[in-house]
Amino acid sequence: MIKVLFICHGNICRSTMAEFVMKYLVKKSHVDSQFYIYSAATSREEIGNPVHYGTKRKLAQEGIPCGDHRAVQVTKSDYDNYDYLIVMDGYNVRNLMRIIGDDPEQKVYKLLDFTQRKGQDIADPWYSGNFDKTFDDVMEGCQGLLNYILGK
Repeated sequence: MIKVLFICHGNICRSTMAEFVMKYLVKKSHVDSQFYIYSAATSREEIGNPVHYGTKRKLAQEGIPCGDHRAVQVTKSDYDNYDYLIVMDGYNVRNLMRIIGDDPEQKVYKLLDFTQRKGQDIADPWYSGNFDKTFDDVMEGCQGLLNYILGK
């Protein structure tokens, strides 16, 4: 079982979008039984809150199911429990490292590291309001991640 945890600041916009996009892509590729995919926040600000309405709306427009996820915070033990910890931006990489301490197994990546735009951040639509752009970046990153994992 390949375990992937998507991480952003609040776990209501980008990381949840990535969670549901990745679940959609692995199901479409008929490899969903090989994956466990979830998402979490580096902050406690949104704990317990549902997926942001902008994320829900964009996923619905794209025909991607969005479950009843509630924001949770990443924990130190998540490092041991997941194969990939996929973060949306540099700010949250730093916050994640404060939580987990170190990355000796090199499990921490930014989502766009699996694209031609390695090292770039995915903008937070909470601030930009641009859920379309965030979706495009998340889709590109998730497709790249899936190809990387499957060796394509």
